[in-house]
Amino acid sequence: MKRIALAVLALLICLSSFAQQALGRGSRIVSPQINEDNSVTFRLVAPKAVKVQVKGDFLPAEGVDPKEVPTFAEMTEKNGVWEYTTKPLASELYSYSFIVDGLKILDPSNVYINRDVASTMNIFIVGGGCGDYYKVNDVPHGTVSKVWYDSPTLNLTRRMTVYTPAGYDKNKKQKYPVFYLLHGAGGDEEAWMDLGRTSQILDNLIAQGKAEPMIVVMTNGNAGEVAAPGEGPEGFRQASSKQRGMMDGAFEESFKDVVNYIESNYRVYKDKKHRAIAGLSMGGYHSMHISKYYPDTFDYVGLFSAAARFHEKSESPVYQNEKEQIAAQFAKKPALYWIAIGKDDFLYEENVKYRQFLDEKGFGYEYFENGEGHIWRNWRIYLTMFVPRLFK
Repeated sequence: MKRIALAVLALLICLSSFAQQALGRGSRIVSPQINEDNSVTFRLVAPKAVKVQVKGDFLPAEGVDPKEVPTFAEMTEKNGVWEYTTKPLASELYSYSFIVDGLKILDPSNVYINRDVASTMNIFIVGGGCGDYYKVNDVPHGTVSKVWYDSPTLNLTRRMTVYTPAGYDKNKKQKYPVFYLLHGAGGDEEAWMDLGRTSQILDNLIAQGKAEPMIVVMTNGNAGEVAAPGEGPEGFRQASSKQRGMMDGAFEESFKDVVNYIESNYRVYKDKKHRAIAGLSMGGYHSMHISKYYPDTFDYVGLFSAAARFHEKSESPVYQNEKEQIAAQFAKKPALYWIAIGKDDFLYEENVKYRQFLDEKGFGYEYFENGEGHIWRNWRIYLTMFVPRLFK
């Protein structure tokens, strides 16, 4: 027995030693390092590498034609450590990865990672501006839940993400408005929370008194899927930008199932003036069609870099008599119909045509245009601008 006890003790000491070694061998370099002037230094230990590059959404530089600037930067090596320092960066959340002799890898010194469709990348935040809205600050925090709901329309049990504001669990008699926030093609119910920093933005805006406390519902807009990759019965399926039931009318028609679930299980107001819907890209397309198909449901509509198009050849009832549906929607005078897009977005001309249609019909809306293209940087900005306009 004594020998067994000693053996067990030795094993425990050994395991503890390995654990401590893992901690002790943690990266001896700092990467990324945000410098005083908001430049950022990246470092990678790769003594046998021949060529190392950093690729990130801070490249190309702002204001430069992206066709003339590479999307990666060469790193320089000294004593086996490769390094690159950017110019001072604007306040924002950025993503990046390394390319080592042609192979993409993540930064082993940075444990903070996001998934965008089928790609993973490291992230960091430069503060001092809009990036401060994306940080976890010392303010009251809401609660984020992953919720499964029945969709009789689709005959599926599906997953969505629900944000409830700080105080929801304490104020048992208080009711809240609801904002339905939809992702783009290739995304899922995780996208707005992870890439869009929705909970951080809502926490910060509410704490500053710039937004009303609200519930935010982030659905999975792929009608043929029940959940994000790895979160449903199919297990660790391959993530892809092409999912089942993306833009065929099924998701739009089934959206009443989402609203019914929320209004049956949360303390919310159940009238039009306390509901909002918005989305990016495909989610903007869904928001456009859901809000016109259910014209008495949403008083606030936001189209962020939307695929703002009609779908006249479809047999789905969602796409029948579309222009008449929009006329009926605007006849009911929505409180806010907000369109935003970047001037370099590949959907820019599509939005121009849609706004021309609205203008010709005399349908009122608000429009915001900024730089850059079809990127999360813009969509986080749009969310930060749109939320304070709701439920006033």
